[in-house]
Formats: sequence, structure tokens, C-alpha cells
Amino acid sequence: MMTESELNSIWCVIPVYNNGITIKEVATGCRKHLPNVLVVDDGSTDADIPALFVGTDITVVRHSSNQGKGKALLTGLDFVAQKNARYMISIDGDGQHKPSDLEKMIPLLGKDDDTFWIGVRDFSKPHIPSKSKFGRDFANFWLYVETGVFIRDCQSGFRAYPVQHFKKLALTGKYYDFETEALARAAWAGLDLKMIDIDVWYPAREKRISSFRPFMDNLRISWMHTRLVLRHLLPLPHKKLVHLPAIKSDWNLFFKPVQFFKQLLVENASPLGLAASAAVGIFLGTLPLIATHTIVILYVTTRLHLNKILAVTIQNLCMPPVIPFVCIELGYFMRNGKWLSEFSKEGWTSQISSLLYDWFLGSLIVAPLFAVIIAIIVYLIAKSIQGTSDVEVSV
Repeated sequence: MMTESELNSIWCVIPVYNNGITIKEVATGCRKHLPNVLVVDDGSTDADIPALFVGTDITVVRHSSNQGKGKALLTGLDFVAQKNARYMISIDGDGQHKPSDLEKMIPLLGKDDDTFWIGVRDFSKPHIPSKSKFGRDFANFWLYVETGVFIRDCQSGFRAYPVQHFKKLALTGKYYDFETEALARAAWAGLDLKMIDIDVWYPAREKRISSFRPFMDNLRISWMHTRLVLRHLLPLPHKKLVHLPAIKSDWNLFFKPVQFFKQLLVENASPLGLAASAAVGIFLGTLPLIATHTIVILYVTTRLHLNKILAVTIQNLCMPPVIPFVCIELGYFMRNGKWLSEFSKEGWTSQISSLLYDWFLGSLIVAPLFAVIIAIIVYLIAKSIQGTSDVEVSV
């Protein structure tokens, strides 16, 4: 059992935007489990949110205009930090999460201040949108690519943030991209990411109210993943806030080549992982990285925790003469408005620098296009094979 002092150091923060129908029930439900509940009204226009809590001991702060879920959570983080909170538990205000699940989360928070807890929603419930299931798998995959950490529900809003650590993180996301960034930067900082199973409720589609804007929010999340991947590709260490015990490497694998090769074959062997590995191999294999393709591919796949064997092998599809020839022709056309028609060995030798430039220009179009095509093919094949297999393969 937690002491009164320990409970007072935990705040429940509920961001809300135009969920006036559900927010009071959610907040009062949370209040049954914690003495400190904060509702962050992100500029709601469907109800007077502060008025709903007059006469209660639930705290409400309000944004004058809608600024995004991430900004609401940052406002909550700043507020509870001033109250010397250890943990901030976030719960969505639309009723998707059940306040009763706080009974599972709260006892876990008395052990240490270095763990970031994520609630894993039960997606076997009725009315779960198929796009939500795919979105969760997609987000899980990218977090693994960026950090090497696998979480079963990266899109869950039911989380327990260790306040003092998160106040030190440089978080820039203000919308739904905030939750994406929070996981990656927490993992990079050395926080221990752990999961607990929680319940979830989705109303029927016609009764569902969501502030998620599919185009803009998916664009923001995609841009955030792009930024995180590019940052992780840099050969620079991430600043650590927590130094967890190092995982010992099994150097004996180097003396067991068969076992080592098998391990390489199955790393990140989910359909998405294999598709991404193939895309990286094709993209980099198409670029004019003379005599360094394999080295660059191994570096990138190692940093992004992708399947090295597939990426290195599939680059052979880009070997001369076909793909370089297509790139050179396309690059030449982009520069001169006509196709290259003279192919003498002497002419190519004397124009090597311009031909390399043409190769580079052409590859900027051919590489992403070819990579996407191959990635789709690999994904469909892997999905088909794994769908008929009794063996479950995961990242």
C-alpha cells in the first residue's frame, strides 16, 4: 500500500478537446483513485469545461485556443512539476481508457523514478477500427527502428511519465507527434520503458468523437519519425539521464558462424521490418556510392536495427549495368532535355565526372521509386508467408 505522501506525489492529467460529454465522468472516476487530478482544456468549444468541475476538488487549466494534445500534456507536465510530482499519469478524456486501470498503474510507481510506463490496450474488443490496429503496428515498428526498444502499443495515451526526467528532455511535438517523440527520447535518455495491459473502449463509429485529423496529424507523426530516424543515424551518442546496467554481448557468437548467421536472418523479420530493410538496401544500392555500398548499408541497418542480411543481399538488384544506366540516362535528360545516345568507352571515360553527376541526379528519382516498389513486394510476400506459418515472427 502506498502512503498518503506517495499518492500525493502522483498526478493524473487528462487532456481534453471537445469531449464535454465524457470528460466529467472520466475525471471523477480518476479522482476515486488519486487525490490529485488535473484537466487540461485545450480550447474546447463544445462545453464550458471549467464550469463542469465547479464544486469539486479537480483542478482545471485552460488554453484559450486549441494548441494540440502534446501541448496540453506539456502544460500538464509543467503544472505538476511545480507541485513536486514524481509521476504524471495521462489518460484520454474521450472515455477510451478506464479510470479503474489506475489500480494497476499506481502500485508500480512506488518502486523507482526511472521507468516510463505505457498501457497496452486490449484490441480484441469490439468496434476497434482496423486503421487503429495498423497504426499501432506501424508506430511500434518505427519506435523499434529508432531505439531498438519494442513496445506493444506506442500509440496508447495511458502512460505514467517520470516528471523530473521528462522536464529535462527537449520535446518539440505539440500534437499527436508528442507521444511518438516522448517514447523515442525517453529510450535514448536511458529510461526503462515498461508495459502493463489495460482495457479500452471504442464506441460504434457513428458515436465516435475524435480530434485526430487524419491528414495533418499523420503528416506530423511521419515528419517526427523522419526527424528521429535522421537523428539516430548520426554517429553521435544520445545524452543519458539514466544509466541502466549494460547488456553483455555474446562474443561467443563470432566463433559460432552458423548460429550467428541464423540470428542475423531473423533480426527484425516482421513484414514491416523486412520491407524497410529491403527499401534501405535498394535505396542506398541505387546511389553512386562507388565501392562503399555494403559498408554504408551495414552502418544504416545497424543503427536502425534492420535486417542486415536482406538489405545487403537485395542491393544486388541495383548492380551495373541496368540501374546505373537508367539513372545516368535520367540524370542526363534532366540536365540537357534529351537522352544520352553516345555510349563509346572513350566518351564515357573522358566524361566520368559528369556521368557520376548524372547518376546522382537520376538516382534521386529512381532510388525512392524503386525502393518503394521493392518494399511493397517484400511486405506482401512476407505477410503472405508469415500469415500461413504457425511461427509468429516479431521485431
